[in-house]
Amino acid sequence: MKPLTGQPSIVGVIVSYRPDVEVLRQLVEAVVNQVDRLLIVDNGMQVRADTAASEKIEIITLGDNLGIARAQNEGIARARSLGATHVLLLDQDSIPEADMVVKLLAALQSLETTGVSVACVGPNYQDDRHANAKPFVRLKYLHFKRQPCAGDLVEVDFLIASGCLITMSALDTVGPMADDLFIDYVDIEWGLRAQSIGLKSYGVCTASMRHALGDSAIRLGTKSIPVHSPLRQYYNVRNTLWLCRRDFISWQYRAALMLRLVYYAGFYTVLVPPRITRLRMMASGLYDGILNRMGKYRGKN
Repeated sequence: MKPLTGQPSIVGVIVSYRPDVEVLRQLVEAVVNQVDRLLIVDNGMQVRADTAASEKIEIITLGDNLGIARAQNEGIARARSLGATHVLLLDQDSIPEADMVVKLLAALQSLETTGVSVACVGPNYQDDRHANAKPFVRLKYLHFKRQPCAGDLVEVDFLIASGCLITMSALDTVGPMADDLFIDYVDIEWGLRAQSIGLKSYGVCTASMRHALGDSAIRLGTKSIPVHSPLRQYYNVRNTLWLCRRDFISWQYRAALMLRLVYYAGFYTVLVPPRITRLRMMASGLYDGILNRMGKYRGKN
């Protein structure tokens, strides 16, 4: 699949781990005709062979859960070998609209035409559990400010990985996803790394996708807050400490990340059961983060 001169070639990369078969099927059906090839990187040998019903689809089985960053990197490497000019990253629980990719590509090409160095572009996603959620984020003072869609494009500090359209040239410049993180903060780290060397990320308001953020949600006043598993909280705490030690992270971002960590630690331990398990996992994340023990969690859930 070598692209013609000047013609983009987009390879989709879906990372799966214990997927809901029906949701994965819907995702494949929604995206397969929007890309030139579709790769499903299976973190655990649980994707059925009949998922690859089209010749455009290829399943890459890793044999074990190696983490989302490693899976994305494996998919990107395969896409590069296929001659891709662009990679579209997707989570297993996202459903793009039928015109999402063409709108992302048009926005990216328009930005590049005007001389903007683009890291990635991503869609305006909706989660049915979070009414009127604003998906795009920028740091303002020491607060992560949700950005509304006031026009066609919104400049952001980073994007969630799912729905991200990235050029191979941007990946060559910024580098791969950080395997050490395993899961959590992978997309944030890459976006901030790109930003630190002058590449910009944009939300494309006209491109749409349904996406489930978190395992569930809890209401706190007028806000609906995503709830993750205790294991994800381990990674969140540990990876926050790791990210704060990166040279390219500004002091404002370090302060904001630590304030956010304190806020969510209090939220989860006070309001979300099982509280003791969550506290224990966050303490483990703090301990391993201080010791710089990265990769897959080694303890008991």
